[in-house]
Amino acid sequence: MTIAGILEGKGHDVVSIASTSTVAEAVALLAARRIGAVPVLDNGQVVGIFSERDVIHCIEREGAIGLELPVSRVMTAPAITVGPEETVLGALALMTRRRIRHLPVIDGQAVIGFISIGDLVKYRIDRIESEAEAMRAYIQAA
Repeated sequence: MTIAGILEGKGHDVVSIASTSTVAEAVALLAARRIGAVPVLDNGQVVGIFSERDVIHCIEREGAIGLELPVSRVMTAPAITVGPEETVLGALALMTRRRIRHLPVIDGQAVIGFISIGDLVKYRIDRIESEAEAMRAYIQAA
């Protein structure tokens, strides 16, 4: 299974934020959408990722005044990305190796999706459960 297949099931909607937005605006967006991270875009290009971890590090370093900083000052950059042809296992390995939980999906220059480690783990669990059910059915039929 490829990342394109995951996006077919999940959808291609991408919630993003501009690098000039404030940390407070980004936090409000994360809270309103109940998500943990967003890609940071400038002119349609991914320039970083803003996540809950970035909020924690910002507040720890700057205190409450950090909420007024632009996202560009606290985001994780450069963003690590994948293409739609990447395999689920390849993306999981990349996330594990780089210790990240979110990946923008880029096709050419366009952002076509945003996946989380949860999306990929859900796919793997569903696949394993399906295989186990097929094995049970095979054994019962024998």
